[in-house]
Amino acid sequence: MAERIGQYTVKLTEKVYVHSYAAVAGKLEGEGPLGGQLDAVYNDAYLGEKSWEKAESRFQKKALEQALLKGQLTPNDLNFVFAGDLLNQCIGSAYGLRDINVPFSGLFGACSTMAQGLALGAVFIDSGAAQKCAALTSSHFCSAERQFRYPLEYGGQRPETSQWTVTGSGAAVLSNQGAGTYIKAVSLGRIVDLGIKDANNMGAAMAPAAAQTIADYLKDTGTNQSHYDMIVTGDLGSVGSELMLELLAEEGVDLGAKHTDCGTLIFDRARQDVYAGGSGCGCSAVVICSHILNALRDKKIHEALFVGTGALMSPTSVQQGESIPSIAHLVHFSG
Repeated sequence: MAERIGQYTVKLTEKVYVHSYAAVAGKLEGEGPLGGQLDAVYNDAYLGEKSWEKAESRFQKKALEQALLKGQLTPNDLNFVFAGDLLNQCIGSAYGLRDINVPFSGLFGACSTMAQGLALGAVFIDSGAAQKCAALTSSHFCSAERQFRYPLEYGGQRPETSQWTVTGSGAAVLSNQGAGTYIKAVSLGRIVDLGIKDANNMGAAMAPAAAQTIADYLKDTGTNQSHYDMIVTGDLGSVGSELMLELLAEEGVDLGAKHTDCGTLIFDRARQDVYAGGSGCGCSAVVICSHILNALRDKKIHEALFVGTGALMSPTSVQQGESIPSIAHLVHFSG
């Protein structure tokens, strides 16, 4: 059974393996630095559908299909699916997965949803409640802009602090049997709200939560940055990453070159006009289910902390002038 360590961390007593994984994305993401590691790149943002929201559901369905195919599995092999997205009532997941006939838990952690799903799936398997679970999420630039900012037709100007919502989806299948990369521990974060109200500066809103969760995990486990080959946040972008490092430095934690961020990995900011980097539920899901898990599989790294960050806002809260609470969940991969 899982064992609590310190105040916020759950150590898994059984190895929960990453059985298979897949990442699919849109044209801009395919043109970025990680394009060659994606399982599929689609130039049509609609994916043959009549709306961007339907396209996002299709991205999620394709990601799960690819992950199952790579793992030589069918939906019947899954005990649970943990999935969510940025759309109201998580319709991207609900409509994308409504035909798989697998027990489904819809999640909302904003851009932290992939980490949240992986953490919950790992604990379910470690407890004996499941043998195989899937964790997945998605986002779509056009559907997110329409919901949270302005419709594309408006042609609004974007500040340098803004991030580009990733069009894509990542899916991972976890199992109680296997070899290679496994999840060692998880830590669910606490809500942090420092009063940020700018919906075009998600990095600043989420950075304090990332710093808090990382500091909590290092304290609970009695480790420091030297114990890990990589500490990857998702997705603070360039602005949020800098702020998070400053906050941790104030606590005596210097991540240095150990840190990287999904929002800065997925795009080439010098070549692609994406401002502070990538964002959206699909950002960390696509990067983790390609670049990071590939590096663990190929033994380029052996210990990695994935810290998924999310802004827990809604269109309604923004319109009512509310500040933006944030959250960060951590998953410790070992391989």
